[in-house]
Amino acid sequence: MQRSTAVIYTLFFAGALAFVIANGGPKGSGAASAPADAGADADADAGSPAATAAGDGDAGSDAGGDGLLQESGPEQAARSDAGITLLSGEAPPGLPAEAPKKVRFGVVLIQYRGAQGATQNARSKDAALALARELAEVAKTDFKAAIGKGDKGSTDDLGYLPRGVLEPAPEYELFSLPTGGVSGPVDTPRGFWIARRIE
Repeated sequence: MQRSTAVIYTLFFAGALAFVIANGGPKGSGAASAPADAGADADADAGSPAATAAGDGDAGSDAGGDGLLQESGPEQAARSDAGITLLSGEAPPGLPAEAPKKVRFGVVLIQYRGAQGATQNARSKDAALALARELAEVAKTDFKAAIGKGDKGSTDDLGYLPRGVLEPAPEYELFSLPTGGVSGPVDTPRGFWIARRIE
């Protein structure tokens, strides 16, 4: 019973984050209102920001409306490894045993053509990576300034996220960060992320 409830909560939170990212989310506000984590600590975290999760990895799906990209051309095919490999092209290593079970984090989002929720006039993937590298340097000293230069959906506090929800590359980057640490750019189905671990 507990396992099926945890699976249902995880799926719910995955859909919630996909919705928040696709609809821009509260840029820089950090305010969320859903229950925290689906794990055993849920009662203790009831007053904390919402646990939200990533999308399902179907980049460029036929979402329709709001000028979302609906393509299946060469750029779509190039997205197949988004979130699966690190920028180096290597598979992310496993998380160490001491990695946290959940983290609270913020993210700078840099979208590009072919990413989930990206508009038809979004920048190219190469231009997005160049901007992501530039903003990663800014984020190390001023995360809020990097958020201001990121795309809609960037926020300083996205809430709590349990392990096992994100794709392998962003999960490795996020759950390997020390508290207060900022990641370099990581490719996800939603675009490049620069993550900052709050807790």
